[in-house]
Amino acid sequence: MEHDPPRVLASLPQALVVLGPDRRIVSANPAAEQFFGQSARRLAGRQLDEVLDFAAPRLAERIAEADAPVSARQVEARVAGQGTRRLDVTTAPLVDQPGWQVVTLLDAAAAEAISEVASGGDDAVLRAPDVLAHEIKNPLAGIRGAAQLLARKLPGDAALTTLIADEVDRIAKLIDQMQTLSRRSADPVAPCNLHEAVRRAIAVIGAASDAPLRIEEEFDPSLPPVLGHAGALVQVLINLLANARDACAGMEQPRLVVRTRFASGLLLHAPGQAAPVRLPIELRVSDNGPGIDPALRERLFEPFVTSKRSGQGLGLALVRKLVADMNGRISHDREQAPGGGWTHFRLHLPMARGPIPGEGDGQS
Repeated sequence: MEHDPPRVLASLPQALVVLGPDRRIVSANPAAEQFFGQSARRLAGRQLDEVLDFAAPRLAERIAEADAPVSARQVEARVAGQGTRRLDVTTAPLVDQPGWQVVTLLDAAAAEAISEVASGGDDAVLRAPDVLAHEIKNPLAGIRGAAQLLARKLPGDAALTTLIADEVDRIAKLIDQMQTLSRRSADPVAPCNLHEAVRRAIAVIGAASDAPLRIEEEFDPSLPPVLGHAGALVQVLINLLANARDACAGMEQPRLVVRTRFASGLLLHAPGQAAPVRLPIELRVSDNGPGIDPALRERLFEPFVTSKRSGQGLGLALVRKLVADMNGRISHDREQAPGGGWTHFRLHLPMARGPIPGEGDGQS
């Protein structure tokens, strides 16, 4: 049986990049795209040290020599846009190609974290939801009861009181999921209507805003259902929309745009999947605010990283976790434009093979 080398490389779970003589990235497999949070097209042509900064200068020097294999374990490196990680790194020169080399990267810290979760470790961050859940659920129950009372006294506001009750239920379920984060796998994915999730999140954000909020929609009505978790999608979108609303609040003409489209070509090598997962559906949340502090951009999705005075820095960390559980990818970028610029958060999701149960095809 003949083997197809590109398909073999695409199936590797380790991130793999090929470097040219000037240490510029020539190609990257799907696992490397996931590792760096960038497509192979965007990585191509960039020098390795632009996207991967090793804490040990000697290791970077040895890799730069390119004429001998290198193997290093548990080394710290800062990944552009992803923060600091502890990695296992190997390099090998390409036969008959002077100056060319193959670099493989494995996130050692992530592997250890998965092992600790599976073994029921007592990490303080994972235990925090258990400690706080009781204190959070009690006021939630009170809010839900007040909403039900208002519904009986003010029948004309039934839509708003129903929204309050439904959101309380969703938050309570989210707390249940966080409580068992260290003891269970992600909820199973199923076909979801992406546009329905967006509009639900917009309704929640609009109800919580002090002033009228206009969100521009640029939807592709032909999109099929995505493969995900409906409640998690709503939570992700609420976080992204709330951040965008806050970011452009001080603008003279604030704009917040949600766009959906097909974005073919993006692949993700998900754990437990024999073949790369295609992520052909993109949802983009954009705002014309001043943008994210450059000092925070590389660590944006890490816990406790925030530019808000009253923020806890957990929103985007939760977004990344929920998206990863759906075999999706989240990224951000800044686009300069006349008179200012745009901040984009891009959510890439797999496409469901069948329609949503009880609904027709499409995202109308």
